[in-house]
Amino acid sequence: MSLNIVNLVGRTGTDPEIRYFDSGSVKCRLTLAVNRIRRRDEGPDWFELEIWGKTAEIAANYTKKGSLIGVQGSLKIDTWSDRNTGVNRSKPIIRVDRLDLLGSKRDNEGYNSDNDEF
Repeated sequence: MSLNIVNLVGRTGTDPEIRYFDSGSVKCRLTLAVNRIRRRDEGPDWFELEIWGKTAEIAANYTKKGSLIGVQGSLKIDTWSDRNTGVNRSKPIIRVDRLDLLGSKRDNEGYNSDNDEF
């Protein structure tokens, strides 16, 4: 048996970046800042989110930097070869299957995007 499930609640660190492909697919990219319960003084953990399809369009239309969201998905590792050095690189990405919009419109309007604290 194998299990790859990630559940996170936090605030978006960027405005959504949405891409439409010729195939009709839609992809949205966001970053998510998640505070640790017992280690708030260390700052948030940052995660890159990858969202596809109708959920991607919802994220693009209803979130912005500072929005409070919950996500459920799976962890994937992107790998590539650095163009300049040829060194193999990798980064973890959360492939989102479910997106919950947790904050109200009023919460998002009150967020100061010039302040990076969440």
